[in-house]
Amino acid sequence: MTQKILIVDDEPHIRLLLAQTLEELEDEDVEILTAENGEEGLAEIQAEHPNLVFLDVMMPKMNGFDVCHAVKNELKLPDIFVIMLTAKGQEFDKQRGQAVGADVYMTKPFDPDEVMAKAREVLQLPG
Repeated sequence: MTQKILIVDDEPHIRLLLAQTLEELEDEDVEILTAENGEEGLAEIQAEHPNLVFLDVMMPKMNGFDVCHAVKNELKLPDIFVIMLTAKGQEFDKQRGQAVGADVYMTKPFDPDEVMAKAREVLQLPG
């Protein structure tokens, strides 16, 4: 069964970097999807039910906190693992991320090895 990873970030270079970091998972039956803003990301989540979402916080139309809250609390999709990515590493932001249901909070710039390791762990793929 194909697993899906959704990358939601308004910065094209970040989407590309994440997609390139994770592309080797495509050999293990993982599909990589992207969205350019929170609104589009939420629509993709509803349509595709990805296993894992890398979600930027600061985005136009709908921020990552609102998207995560909608996924976890309104759509009631607790099985979707949400990793929030942000340039803001303050404790307040981490607490807000946890409050809306984020599973993991990573700060930018992120370590590609850490991103890959986390994706493999979430999708239960061999390391």
